[in-house]
Amino acid sequence: MTHVDLLSSTPARNRIPLARVRLDDLAPFDGATTRAYASAVDAIAESLTHHGAAVVELPAADAAIVRCGLESARAFFRARPGLYVYRAGRALDDGELSPACMVDAFRCLGKAARAALCAIARNLRLRSYAFSHLLDDNPLPPNEVSTSELLVSFSHGHLQSGQAPTVSIRSSMPEVDRGFVTLVASDHPGIEVCNPNGHWYLADGASGPNDLLLLTGRALSHVTAGLRLNSQYRITNNENRASLMFRLMPRANAILDCSPISAAGHCIPQIYQPISANQFMDGSRAEEHIVSHHSEAPSESQGNFVSEPSLRSVLSDPFSGAFLEDAMVLSCGHSFGGLMLKKVLEMARCSICNGEVDAASLYPNLALRAVATVVKMEDDRRLFHNAALRKRRKEVTEHMDVERRNRSSKESSEAGLDCESSRTFKGVQYPFMVGERVLIMGNKRTPDKFVGKEAVITSQCLNGWYLVKAVDSGESIRLQYRSLKKAGEPQMQVQVQAQEQPEMRSQQALAFLQNKQ
Repeated sequence: MTHVDLLSSTPARNRIPLARVRLDDLAPFDGATTRAYASAVDAIAESLTHHGAAVVELPAADAAIVRCGLESARAFFRARPGLYVYRAGRALDDGELSPACMVDAFRCLGKAARAALCAIARNLRLRSYAFSHLLDDNPLPPNEVSTSELLVSFSHGHLQSGQAPTVSIRSSMPEVDRGFVTLVASDHPGIEVCNPNGHWYLADGASGPNDLLLLTGRALSHVTAGLRLNSQYRITNNENRASLMFRLMPRANAILDCSPISAAGHCIPQIYQPISANQFMDGSRAEEHIVSHHSEAPSESQGNFVSEPSLRSVLSDPFSGAFLEDAMVLSCGHSFGGLMLKKVLEMARCSICNGEVDAASLYPNLALRAVATVVKMEDDRRLFHNAALRKRRKEVTEHMDVERRNRSSKESSEAGLDCESSRTFKGVQYPFMVGERVLIMGNKRTPDKFVGKEAVITSQCLNGWYLVKAVDSGESIRLQYRSLKKAGEPQMQVQVQAQEQPEMRSQQALAFLQNKQ
């Protein structure tokens, strides 16, 4: 089956005639604008808006270089299918081989990608080179590797003896490139693109050997504040197909912002904030990683997975966040409301399709207003329910806190009583104060010369012991509180105890001698 036969076998309903623009007409030049350049800029912008892709026709010399690159891919991957990533300025490792014609193919496709980016900027009423400061220097400085890349791939077909390769169409996950624009050259069709209506079509079914398929990426969508949406595509033919895919990427230290778009008078939604190219690329890789993991899970709609915006974001103004209860329909069919509608009327152009806006042709979008009102009422009801639920939770939490504080205070009071009782018990051990006069009652270990004498407490020791000093002799002795009495107590009891103690000692000594005999 030849290339022409393959094109004719493609269903007509899956093929959309994309705008075909000659690179010679699209490339920027010095001097006044020509009619061919203006027509090429408008055609490529309209095709990207309505179909998500466009076709760039190369001149004969550049087309020969691209065909040489495709043949080199076939020869390089003759033994087995594979993928090779070429970056200008990168030195080859020891033993590493590269397909032929990569330097010329990179230069040719890079020139076409930059021309397409300039045309997109011109259509948005920007300077042609408005985004050139975000790209690598042209040409590259010495010892610097380009961030843009050229992907060279080839996949074998299942050949039978004496038969031509047959094409087996199998779906793959949708992809969105991270760069500004992507140019694809292939020797067999096999790329489907999703248009803004969500329908997939074969984008390169009518492409010739001199044509490049133009797709837009995430970086372009970010720096244009969503005015130029990224292209979603998927590869449906992976058999006996060689392809060159050039990705025009921002340089590593660039800051992706919407300052050129804002200077031109376009509206900038809040979601498009300045971000470094490295951080933006890392976030895009994370999204691709999530999508790739999603593709591993079995699902009936696996081949048609497309991330959709939330209902609230569609029904609300991107500037104020208010619901579109005053939505108006423009002549181009797009609807706006709130601050966004005022901005569109000031610019006299639609911020989505860049079409001209006539204030007299506006009419209310009653269906969108009704839906926005219903969603707002549901949102308010949910917010009221959540507020009541939060209030109930707060009351329960406060009640539990009060009970916890009461329980803690009760435990603290009980602990205080225990502490007070312990202090009272300890007070019994120290019934006397320093400097107080006491009488020495003594015990069996107290010397007789101190018993019955009056003394003064000089210091307080541990465990109820005191250091006392006799008043008459001035000698000091260490006694426990049980051996002391206050000086004001009756003396009769003291004298009786003083008389009983020697008698008890004599009796104890007599008993000891008898036991010894």
